[in-house]
Amino acid sequence: MSTARKLALSVTAATLVVVAACSSETEGTPSAALESSPVHSGSPTLTPTSTAPSVPPANPEGTEYTATSVQVAGDTGTVRYDVTVPQVEGGDAAVAAEFNESMRAALQDQIDGAPGQSFTLESRDESEVAHIGSRVLSGLLVTSWNADPPGAHPTPLVATVVVDTDNGQPITLNTLFPDLQAGLDRLSGEAALLLPETAAGAEFERSGIEPTHQNFANWLATPDGMEIRFSDYQVGPHAIGLVTVTIPWDRVQDVMAPAMVDVVSS
Repeated sequence: MSTARKLALSVTAATLVVVAACSSETEGTPSAALESSPVHSGSPTLTPTSTAPSVPPANPEGTEYTATSVQVAGDTGTVRYDVTVPQVEGGDAAVAAEFNESMRAALQDQIDGAPGQSFTLESRDESEVAHIGSRVLSGLLVTSWNADPPGAHPTPLVATVVVDTDNGQPITLNTLFPDLQAGLDRLSGEAALLLPETAAGAEFERSGIEPTHQNFANWLATPDGMEIRFSDYQVGPHAIGLVTVTIPWDRVQDVMAPAMVDVVSS
C-alpha cells in the first residue's frame, strides 16, 4: 500500500462506513456502526471465485474505464459470504487497482465487522459502479446481513468508494472539505431540507443527520451532486428501506476544497 494511502487512513477514521443499526426486533444484528477504511494494511483475505463483467471490456487502448464485477464467496467458520463486488476495467491501471482494492476492502470490513457473531452476507441489487466520470469513479456496495440462525429480517449494509482518477487516491470527507466541521454542518442542513420529500418523511430521525463524520461517510460523487446514502434505521424505520438524498454541488461548493469541485462533479 502506498504512503499516500496510509496517510489517508491516519487522517480520517474511515472513508467507508457500514452501519447496521439495531432495534429490538433485530436482536443479533450488528449493534454498532461498522467503520471501515478504503484500504487495509495487509492483503484482503477474499478469494474471488469467478468474474462476471457487466459490460464489454474496455477498448484495446485502455483509455476508458468500464464497469464490471467479481463474485466473491467464502466461509470463515462464523461468516459465510457470497457477494457480487463492483469493479472497473481499463483506464489507468493504478487507478483501477485502487478502486477495485477499495471495493473489496469494503466487503472485507463487513465480513470482519461483527466479531464473534455468526452471520451470512449476500448480494443486493443496489451494488454498482455508480458513476464513471472524466475525473472520478464512484462505487456502491450494499449487502444483506442475516444472523445465523436467521433473525427477524436481513439488514442491509452500505459502503461507498470514491476515487480521484487524476491521482488515484480515495476522496474522503476530509479531502472534500478543508474545514470538515463546516462541511458536515452544511450537509446536515441540506439533508434536513431534502429528507421530508423522501420515504423518511417530515418525521425523519433527526439523530441520523447530526453533523458527524459517521452520518455522512457513505456518499457518492455524481454529476448532479453529492449523493448521500443513509444506512438502515439511520433516518427512519427499517420498513421504509434505504434512503438517499442528492445535494447539488452548488449548495456545498463554498465549503469544498476548490480543486475538488471540478473533480467530483465530472
